Amino acid sequence: MENHSDTSLFDALKKGSESAFKKVYEDNRELFLNFAKRYSLADEEVLDAYQDAYVALYENIQNGKLVTLNSSLSTYLISIGKYKIMERLRKKSKHTNNELLLSRIEEVDAEIEEFDIDSEQLSPEQKLLRTYFGKLGEKCKQILKLFYYQRYNIKEIMTEGNYNSENVVKSQKSRCLKTLKEAINNAPKI
Repeated sequence: MENHSDTSLFDALKKGSESAFKKVYEDNRELFLNFAKRYSLADEEVLDAYQDAYVALYENIQNGKLVTLNSSLSTYLISIGKYKIMERLRKKSKHTNNELLLSRIEEVDAEIEEFDIDSEQLSPEQKLLRTYFGKLGEKCKQILKLFYYQRYNIKEIMTEGNYNSENVVKSQKSRCLKTLKEAINNAPKI
């Protein structure tokens, strides 16, 4: 539970005291950085997560979302920070998995249907990707090519493919990627 110094500090925060916000930031920075060492994030990302958590604390106090403190300020700040770290790890994992899967074939021409690459030059993963990518429907091929090889963003794909909304593009891309991953994962092992 909160102690007396946290109570007075919290009251000062609610009144908008700049020195109170500075004290909270400085008193908890090292504590958070030490806490975050258990996660596989670069130091800059950990610091960014802390700053995001600090901003969230500030905003929660300023907009009246945080009226009473049911724990210490440090505990509250670190719990927000932990959420920010998890959010970054999820994004990093999703990005890494998608990129890893589709970056197996390097320096491929924009028109992937024309696989002129000598099969002996491809790794086993690249061969699997080529085989199962070729079995996808035309819409899936188009979305994945535009997103991963031509680096279109969701909005550009929406325009290029005449889709109704960004959400349709996102869900279609997700389904296509899932189909491709499942096909590769279920492929007979050589």
